[in-house]
Amino acid sequence: MRREPLKGRGDYKVWRDIGTRWSDNDAYGHVNNTIYYQWFDTAVNTWLIERGLLDVAAGDPIGLVVETGCRYARPLSYPDPVELGLAVQKIGSSSVTYLLSVFAKGSGEAAAEGHFVHVYVDRQSRKPVPIPGEWRRALESIRLA
Repeated sequence: MRREPLKGRGDYKVWRDIGTRWSDNDAYGHVNNTIYYQWFDTAVNTWLIERGLLDVAAGDPIGLVVETGCRYARPLSYPDPVELGLAVQKIGSSSVTYLLSVFAKGSGEAAAEGHFVHVYVDRQSRKPVPIPGEWRRALESIRLA
């Protein structure tokens, strides 16, 4: 089975430095796969908050995760720091597919590449709503070429 190569550093417009923790390593001595999903969630939501789009306590709309996935290429371990690249892969009427890659600090090759899909919903009804224009413009600014 032939796999598509992971995206490179040049594909990402937003970067987040993350320190690994002692507790991130699993019994095999590398960062456990569940930690990658925590990093993805943190990278996406931090970017949204920094852009003034997401108000966790009272904002409307809110994004619900409906799908995630990750491909792993090489192990990472504590205490080595990592860098996460973030881009938008697809924008629908109420959904966004984010693409994220995890790199060992300074490495040219991704250790893992994942996707993270948010469906934006009304805070109260939890029904999908169109992505607001301000959000759409911000998301387009980090869309893959």
